This record gives sequence, structure tokens and C-alpha cells, in this order.
Amino acid sequence: MPCERVRRADLRILGRMSDSAFRWDVPSDFNFARDVVDRLAAEDRRGLVAVDASLQRREYTFAEIADATKRWASVLREAGIAKGDRVLVVIPKIPEWLFCMTALLRIGAVAVPSAEQLRAKDLLYRATHSGAVGIVGHASNAAELEALRPDAPGVHAWLLVGGERAGWSNADALVRDAQGWDGAPTSPADMAYIVYTSGTTKDPKGVVHTVAWTFANRTQAATWFDVKPTDLVWCTAGTGWAKSLWNVLLGPWSCGAPIVLDEGAFVPERRMDMIRDLDVTVLCQAPTEYRLEAKLPDLGARWKLPKLRHCVSAGEPLNPEVIEIWKNAIGLTILDGYGQSENTLLVSNRPGVPVRPGSMGKPTPGHDVAVVDEHGAVCEPGEIGDIALRGNPPSLFVGYYKNDGETAGSRRGEWYLTGDRAQVDDDGYFWFVGRADDVISSGAYRIGPFEVESALIEHPAVMESAVVGSPDPDRGNIVKAFIVLRPGFEPSDALVKELQEHCKRVTAPYKYPRAIEFVAELPKTRSGKIRRVELRQRELQKKGATAASGFV
Repeated sequence: MPCERVRRADLRILGRMSDSAFRWDVPSDFNFARDVVDRLAAEDRRGLVAVDASLQRREYTFAEIADATKRWASVLREAGIAKGDRVLVVIPKIPEWLFCMTALLRIGAVAVPSAEQLRAKDLLYRATHSGAVGIVGHASNAAELEALRPDAPGVHAWLLVGGERAGWSNADALVRDAQGWDGAPTSPADMAYIVYTSGTTKDPKGVVHTVAWTFANRTQAATWFDVKPTDLVWCTAGTGWAKSLWNVLLGPWSCGAPIVLDEGAFVPERRMDMIRDLDVTVLCQAPTEYRLEAKLPDLGARWKLPKLRHCVSAGEPLNPEVIEIWKNAIGLTILDGYGQSENTLLVSNRPGVPVRPGSMGKPTPGHDVAVVDEHGAVCEPGEIGDIALRGNPPSLFVGYYKNDGETAGSRRGEWYLTGDRAQVDDDGYFWFVGRADDVISSGAYRIGPFEVESALIEHPAVMESAVVGSPDPDRGNIVKAFIVLRPGFEPSDALVKELQEHCKRVTAPYKYPRAIEFVAELPKTRSGKIRRVELRQRELQKKGATAASGFV
């Protein structure tokens, strides 16, 4: 039986994580809905804890989840969605997102997950570029979706969750009355997702993942998350991002663990209360969320978290100072992980790999990751180069949708290039430098923004910071820091000087920010990553103007 075969494959993979002869062993007819969710349905236990904005919670068993996804599969089929069809999904962090996304896998359709904050222009691009024939939306964003209807004639199925609207099918009512359907056969090479990148400098790219990728995600959940069936896993990522596919949907359930889904907005105190009250055991948060929680007064005294045993972070490097605060207050070391929309977890700190503060860790099993030079040769220890992945493991995307040029450009010989820069030490630990276009060339130096940001956040006045290069006639560029201050601190020339001297003390003096600008907030992507590119462009536009405040 397929379920039995997958169970044996699970045991083989999980038992060989440290084996240099690691094999992926993707089953020939794998389907996440049938081979994971339906199998778990036979074990009468919870699979989901859903919390709404008012903190009301509801638990679902795996049997209830499996039944809901089969009903959803039937509704999608009746709406004219078939295997291979692309479907735009714009649903917030509610159970229906999980049910719909799993149902699309069940029938072999291609989900195009999209953030609920996107506007009509963004959504139209995704719908038309992907060739979507269906849209599943929520009442909260129906107006934005409706606005694209005249320009999206290829979309024939319009399903709405959470309310009624003229011209839309009421998905809630249809699912309630539907008979379940097990779905269609799938194979590893079948397309499963098109995930669009942030598009910070050009149109977003559609990252194509296959059914094999849905299987591969169990590896990072088992190693980095260290997930056990007895855990309660909470990854706080939004539903429009690849991270939610890794760590909300695919990874934890592939390891048999229930998950938390919270519809409410992030408030540090609320989040800490929920971790405690739900007895969360494995936690994955964005670096920004950890940073803001680390600023809470009396963090360790106010929140005792005896059930929490494992914490991870991804999206951008987490500052060592924040990791130290969390460790002292909560008693756990946050383990950084590195991956992208185009892959899964490539490099990580994880159980069995001693943590070196500030390091990205070591490559995840099944991934031949190195730092390479412009010719594709592996760099010597300590030499800065491009983070690259050799070969085509199932965890790597198969290409950018309808964009052969970008797909080809992501390769350098046998290597896939991530676009990020790092160096490797003598013991094989990776140390992040920055995006290839984030690294600052100043005089004879090349300076990674993360090191400067990490130094700044150690100062009690700094809530957040972003560091970029600012054009300078003498040095080419100088290091400039944009800083959000904590409550109780005010911008001043004296504070500029204090922050500069602080950086000189805690990092190499040549890295200190010669210019500092205090701002109310930093520009970020919808997934919470700092948009340094926007700050760089702002500086380029000001070229030749009076220097920013704090220039020294």
C-alpha cells in the first residue's frame, strides 16, 4: 500500500540524517493529501489548533482535516478545476487555507499562494502570469480580487470563504454540503506550486515547485525543527509565502505533529501569552518578531514556558544579541536557518550541530552547499563568495515560470546560485555576509550589512536598523544606518556619536556607520524582510544632495 511504503521511506530518511550517503527516495506516486493527511486520519488525535483574532480556539483532529480536504476537493472539481490547473489562493491564517491548499494537492492542481495584503495590481499580475483559471478568496479581500475580474477573463471559477458576494460561489456552503473525493493520481514531476518572489527590483518571478518538493520538506522539519508526533508546532509565517508551505503545512504534518494557526495580528505580549497558554513545544518566528519580543521588559520573569523545547528562525539572519537575550530569558537557543522560496532549508543550526553564535550553521542533509567564486570554483575558507547548491535535489525549484532567461541566469555550471554571499570557516560553518547587492564596497573594504546591524541592535536605544551603502565621492560608498529608536529615546547628534563609538567597540572600526538617519519605520516586504534595496535607491536619488544627518 502507498501509505505503508511512505511510512517505511519516512523511517529510512529520518534514520540516516547524518549518513553521507543520504538519499531522498521520493515515492513514484506520492501525494501529500493521501499519503500523509489520510494516513494520520487513522490516528484519532488532533492535527490543528486554530485561534481567531479574539483568542477563541478550535481544535481539529486529523480525521476532520482529511474529511474537510476531501470535501474541498469535490467542490474544486465541480467548479471546473482539474489536474494541472493553476488556482490563486488568497486566504488568511484560518483553517480553510489549510483545507483548500491540501485539496489542491489532492486533485493535482497547482496552488498560487498569495499574501492577503496584496492589492489588485499585484494579484492581477499573479493571476494572468500564472494562467490561473480559479481564484479562492476571503471576504476580507474580495473587493481587491473583484477589481481584477475585467482583466482576468481566463479565470472562470470564483470561490469565496467567509461570506457571500454577487458573482462568487459560496465555498463554505458548498463544502458543507459536498461529498468527499479522494482526488487524482500524482507523480513527483507534476507541478504543485507557483510561489511568487517579492519582486523588489522587477516583476515578481514565479518559482515552480513539484510534488517531489512537497515530499522533500519533511527533511528540514525532522532535522532543523526536530519535530516529533508529540509536539505542537507553531510557525507564524503568513499564508502567501513559501515559508508557510515548508513549516505550517508540509513539514510538521509530514512528521505527524499538530500545528497552530493564528488569525490575529502580531503583538509581542499576545504572542508570548499564546505560546504559554497553548503549550507550544516547537516555535518558528520571523527575526523581527523575536527582536520585538526580546525588547519586552521582564521577558523571562513574566513568561514561563516549560513546554517550549525548540525555537528556530528564518527569513534573514537573527542578531546574536537577540539570541543571547532569548537564551537568558527563556532558556533556549534560537537556531537560525537559511533557505529561499526557490528551495527549502539549505544551511542551518540544528540539533547535533554545536552552535557558533552569528553563524548560519552547516548544510542540511541532502544538500551539497558551498561558497563559490565567479568561475564556479569552491572558495577557500575565509574567502567571500556566492552561496551555491550543487545539482538538482527535489528540494530545489525546477525553474521560474515562463522565464527561461532568469532560470538560466540562476545557474553557474553545476551550481544553483542563491544570490547571497557568505564565507565558510575551517570547520565548515557558514557565515552570512549579505545579498550580493547588499554588500558595501567602501574604500578598500567590503562590508556586510548584517555585522553592522548586529552591533547596532546591542545598543539599548536601537529597536531596529538597516544598513546600506551611500554614495561617497572619496570612498565610493560609506556605511549608512537607518535606525528605529526604542520608546524613550530621541534623535540627537550626541546619540549619533554614541552609536558610532559603540559600533567601533563591538565590531571592526572601519565598519562603523559614517552616516546615521533616524526613521519611524523601515521599509519591509510583506513577509517582514527589510527592503534594503529601497533604502539604497533612496540614497542614490539623493546623490549630490546635502549629506544625511549624522554624517561624520
